[in-house]
Amino acid sequence: MSRLTQILIILVVVSSLFLCGIVVTYVANADNYKQKYNDLRSDRDGFSRKVKNLTEQVNEGIEQKEQLEDRLNGEIASLSAEIDRLQSDLKNVEREKTALLQRVNSWASIVEDFSKTNDEQGQLLKNTLDELKGAQREQIRSSKELNETTVALVEKMAIIETLDAETKRLLEEKTELQNRLDRLLRPLGQATAPAVAVTPTREVARPARPGVRDIELRGLISAVDSKNSMAGISIGSADGVKEGMRFHVTHGEEFLCDILIIDVDAEEAVGVLELVQQQPKVGDNVSTNL
Repeated sequence: MSRLTQILIILVVVSSLFLCGIVVTYVANADNYKQKYNDLRSDRDGFSRKVKNLTEQVNEGIEQKEQLEDRLNGEIASLSAEIDRLQSDLKNVEREKTALLQRVNSWASIVEDFSKTNDEQGQLLKNTLDELKGAQREQIRSSKELNETTVALVEKMAIIETLDAETKRLLEEKTELQNRLDRLLRPLGQATAPAVAVTPTREVARPARPGVRDIELRGLISAVDSKNSMAGISIGSADGVKEGMRFHVTHGEEFLCDILIIDVDAEEAVGVLELVQQQPKVGDNVSTNL
């Protein structure tokens, strides 16, 4: 065997060993990447199920809140009508009381002026006093009913406020889970689909109103929650803010982000940050139009 043949054999053996090492390394890394992919996909499926379950809970909570609000509003309207009726009765009793007091004074004057008819006038005065006592008892009863109705009304309003707080908490949990799932899927080049309501929301007929661009609402950032991508603004339903409105956040002439309103109180509102270019700060301007 020539020396050249020996050298070629050695080169072939070395090349074979090198290729075997490369193949072994590739197979090991491929299994490792596959395991990581399977783990990430399992985590993604788990988060997706959590988001779906939380979305269903939010929708059920919203539907229950709307049903309870409708029922409570009906009860409030009934109680308000009852309060109006009791107040009207109270006013009537007051008028009757005034009239009876006038009659008492009149009868007393007649007694003093006409001594001959003293017995008759005395009886009439007694009867009038009995009517006055009856009117006073009726006034006390009406006042008691009015107080009981007012207490019931306050309890109903407290229930509505509790439901509003629970709905806001569920929405915040949903937003946090959605953000965590997005951060987990972003390295894989994937994103979660937008949440779709499982239970359709019943719309209430209302008169047409102008679009948001015609309202031209302006306010300030009152609070920022960077962890949950949420912020509060300094205007609320008393200023015309409604759920679903979109506000643009600016600092001077610079656009920072958008806020989609998800909860509204009388003097302030809370929304989710969208299209974030820079994190907003307390005191930044918000408006419906740029």
